[in-house]
Amino acid sequence: MMMNQAVRAYEAAATHRSQREQEADVFRRAIGALKAARNGNALQRVRALADNRRLWMTVHDLMRDPDNGLPAELRAAIISVGLTVQREMDRDSPDFAFLIEINESFAVGLSGSL
Repeated sequence: MMMNQAVRAYEAAATHRSQREQEADVFRRAIGALKAARNGNALQRVRALADNRRLWMTVHDLMRDPDNGLPAELRAAIISVGLTVQREMDRDSPDFAFLIEINESFAVGLSGSL
């Protein structure tokens, strides 16, 4: 019963938030995981990086979608940032501060808050 109430509450809240705000929340969750992982154990780091990698792979796929309504130059710039993020995550010792900063920039841009 509690689970049904939680699901209904989430669905109601989601309908009152824009898609951009929901997308910003995905970046915020990745930020939280990266922040926790940078001083955490190896498993936390691996999980946070794997989740962040999936996020950026999804962003990359969305930017390459021909039905994407964003201007081509903006999509290319976002792909470029995503490739830089991917390269950083491939390093032996990724710079978590850099990854967090990039994700924060995208979360702010999506939510429209400065």
